[in-house]
Amino acid sequence: VKVKVAELREKSQAELTQTLDQYKRDLLDLKVQQVAGAAAAKSSKIRDVRKNIARVLTVITKQNRDAVRAKYAGKKHIPIDLRVKKTRAIRRAMTKSEVSKITLRQQKKNIHFARRQYAIKA
Repeated sequence: VKVKVAELREKSQAELTQTLDQYKRDLLDLKVQQVAGAAAAKSSKIRDVRKNIARVLTVITKQNRDAVRAKYAGKKHIPIDLRVKKTRAIRRAMTKSEVSKITLRQQKKNIHFARRQYAIKA
């Protein structure tokens, strides 16, 4: 019986761990029955239980990550695994402030050798 993720999201952390333990016990029972030589129908049930365990773990992980995200919201530094991935090149690219900075030498050149503007006679 496939468990609905929407139902899992409504549960608390304690209820989720309880559900997870229940599924793990079910899986253990099914594997024991499989070794004992039960019908082939049990093998499809094993698959369903494994998938249900994965769903529960996914919801637990998502809730934990959201909680940590909320904790670090507005802070200067966030954990690396919660940062925006983007691409390596974008992450290493200069920021707008870094791009706009000018060296002292270039500042002097800009002052002393400013671009000349010529008025054109009509």
